[in-house]
Amino acid sequence: MKKWVKIGQLHFDYKKDAIAHFKEILNSYELKETLDEEDFNDVLSLLKIHPNSKEKIGAGIKEIQVDTIRFKTKCFNAIRVDSSCEIFSYIKCINGTLAPLTKFSKTCRDVISEDLRLVKLSFFKGNSKEGRVKCQETGILSFWGELNIDHRQPNTFSVIVDRFIEFHNIDLSAVEYIESIDNIYSFKDEALSEKFRKYHKEKANLRLVRKDRNLGRSHLARNKRQKKDLII
Repeated sequence: MKKWVKIGQLHFDYKKDAIAHFKEILNSYELKETLDEEDFNDVLSLLKIHPNSKEKIGAGIKEIQVDTIRFKTKCFNAIRVDSSCEIFSYIKCINGTLAPLTKFSKTCRDVISEDLRLVKLSFFKGNSKEGRVKCQETGILSFWGELNIDHRQPNTFSVIVDRFIEFHNIDLSAVEYIESIDNIYSFKDEALSEKFRKYHKEKANLRLVRKDRNLGRSHLARNKRQKKDLII
């Protein structure tokens, strides 16, 4: 039996529909703009299902604005009646607390995010023509925003994370984190971050491919470095 997602007066067939709805609200406002009454009520209802809703809401919310976190990512910022603020993630409200493996994997991705950005930047600097480069799978000339860094199979990112956990015998329940905002973490142990960066650099075979591409499916059986692979 299908489980509906209920947030205040709103009903959604699936979590992805709820995420799409609140993402649309978020992107319909400019930075520092305050939500109108209808959107405020919807987003406040969303905040009430946050795993730490009592802490987030505090003495009460008088208004909600659109703000940014690192990499200029938009987020909601709840302004309390005492004028204190609380940035929160609409995705965490809907998905709840992350499972240990999901949390670890997501943090690993954040650890190497700057490495991946620099790989992409280097490729553009060396290969761009009028701001576009060729997708390494399709050959289609594409702009920066149309391309993603892909971990070529079989060493997908999830496989690299799983092998790293096994290789270092990591107890996921014992890993400590520093949370900068909902669902955005860093490892408390900086040495763990450096270990993963080094391991990822050794194992990852990267390609710059279009976002609409079924990434890496044409290389399922290969694992050795190829001339086209990008390296960190």
